[in-house]
Amino acid sequence: MLSQHELGIVLLSLRVAILAVVLSAPFAIATAWVLSRRAFPGRALLNSLVHLPLVLPPVVTGYALLRLFGRQGVVGAWMAETLGVTFVFQWTGAALAAAVMGFPLMVRAIRLALESVDPALEDAAATLGASPARTFFTVSLPLALPGVLAGVILAFAKALGEFGATITFVSNIPGETQTLALAIFSLLDTPGGEPAVLRLVWISIAVSVTALVASEWLAQRAAGGRERRPR
Repeated sequence: MLSQHELGIVLLSLRVAILAVVLSAPFAIATAWVLSRRAFPGRALLNSLVHLPLVLPPVVTGYALLRLFGRQGVVGAWMAETLGVTFVFQWTGAALAAAVMGFPLMVRAIRLALESVDPALEDAAATLGASPARTFFTVSLPLALPGVLAGVILAFAKALGEFGATITFVSNIPGETQTLALAIFSLLDTPGGEPAVLRLVWISIAVSVTALVASEWLAQRAAGGRERRPR
């Protein structure tokens, strides 16, 4: 059984992961649509920037967030003075770091799903008088929904396991920014912490495996729908 402290860590991790997905999903959908439907100068550069967190050391991403959204950062200073919003040493900052790290996974899954949508269906909707926005929300997005959900699940799992960017940006504060990965890291150096480490590790494994299985099932469902689509 989980102790009260361990349960708090799990609940905080879930809250961080959920907010990370909510924050990034609209931007991921918009970015995926632009990359899948528009040709423009700088498209390759945008695609590279979107996927940059996947190849950069997470500590570098966390440092970049600190420079941008820290109290002395370009964006962070303005938000603190104008809106009274700060991210450093806050659980919302952990969610921001997790959102940035999971963003490329979400964009990639959604982009692949949108690219699989038959353009003839979108053209038919436009011929019938639907606006581009209505075509997207009534044709493209519903058909790409399994891929969207797969991307959301992958980003959620990534947010739960995020470590490097989070600890660099918001530190490891129990009860505020200490998510599952950070708690495991701390308990490894705590005498007698091995049982708690094992419990949290098993929770992390269970969530990750569930997310991967769900994502794969949704991807297969999307592929099956494409195969059954009349040509």
